[in-house]
Amino acid sequence: MSLRIRHADETNQEAHEINVTPFIDVMLVLLIIFMVTAPLSTVTVPVDLPASTQQARPRPEKPVYLTVQADRSISLGEDKIPASGLIAAIGAATKGNKDERIFLRADKTVDYGSLMEVMDQLVKAGYAKVALVLLQRE
Repeated sequence: MSLRIRHADETNQEAHEINVTPFIDVMLVLLIIFMVTAPLSTVTVPVDLPASTQQARPRPEKPVYLTVQADRSISLGEDKIPASGLIAAIGAATKGNKDERIFLRADKTVDYGSLMEVMDQLVKAGYAKVALVLLQRE
């Protein structure tokens, strides 16, 4: 609250105006903070993902392994399958059980996009439990 002093008469009256200067100061400080932190929030670090140090979980009795090889061919267990027949082959291997975990292995040279295409096909078919298989680091 601010007071305005008039020299004409001796009565003190309240000024019914909003002082916007503190609001402008706060907004400028926030603008500077956002301008400094915005470039820091982007990540441009190359990532190498093929190994993990986590303890391996126990293997199920009959795991379903889906492998993407270096030449982008797909194998289910030991058998090569065409990319167009992936969902039918997975359905036969899991006996239609969409809650069964699919273990997805990929060669280190397979690009991320190719791996995501296979995972996308699995998720669209209803297989939401997809586990990525990695090498165990010591």
